Amino acid sequence: MGYKGRDVEVSPIEIGRLDGNLYLVGACDSCGAIGSKVMDQLQVPARLVGQLTARVTLLEIIAVNALPRMMTVGIASELDPTGEEILEGIRHELGLAGLSALPLVISTEKNFISHQTGLGIGVTGICRKKDLRITKSKPGDTVYCLGLPRVGDEVANARASEIIAADHIRILLNSPGVHDVVPVGSRGILKETLTLALHTDTQLSFVPTPVELDIHKSGGPSTCVVFTTDPTWEASSLNENDPSLNHFHMMALPLFRIGYLTA
Repeated sequence: MGYKGRDVEVSPIEIGRLDGNLYLVGACDSCGAIGSKVMDQLQVPARLVGQLTARVTLLEIIAVNALPRMMTVGIASELDPTGEEILEGIRHELGLAGLSALPLVISTEKNFISHQTGLGIGVTGICRKKDLRITKSKPGDTVYCLGLPRVGDEVANARASEIIAADHIRILLNSPGVHDVVPVGSRGILKETLTLALHTDTQLSFVPTPVELDIHKSGGPSTCVVFTTDPTWEASSLNENDPSLNHFHMMALPLFRIGYLTA
């Protein structure tokens, strides 16, 4: 039961009585030429590279309502100092996501000197079949975008509160009337939404959006998210169900209605 066209793959666990009831969910992301080495094209702290690359994979797993169980980290640099700085960023992100105890499988470059940062991260999660949140959208659903797509220096210069995080995904998943939640990466809002429509056997109709929302632009390391809802869903419901979530609208994340799905 894969979900082709996204950065997540789903496979049933076939073990005796568990057949068809549990699924492995895998996601991965890579980052190259971004970091603090001499040949990196975008100069940013290695810690930030680790944090945001880890976030991409975690968001993909969390967005389908799976529980992350393991992370693999392939660092194409020496352990000290670059690798240690990347791992510091990864562990910081895991803490923010409430996953500090997540096991890490780590490999670094030990044979050659690298002059450019390279990083690959994979996350494996698990989910019950009945809880899996994939292709739940249907005709009549409204399509929203939370946050703005950012890439390159825009990410490095943005405040943490201006970029999607794991808590935002969880809040959306827990909001009655929200169906699919899709982090937006380098393919951009338009392609992510068209892929969603393809896999739910629907068609996408766009509505006019403000000029600041570029639906063709790369979302970089999943800096915004697309989600679908029942036509009657209202953003205020995000806070009505749990007063502790009132920080949602205070975190500088704009919400846009970008279209709707038809049969």
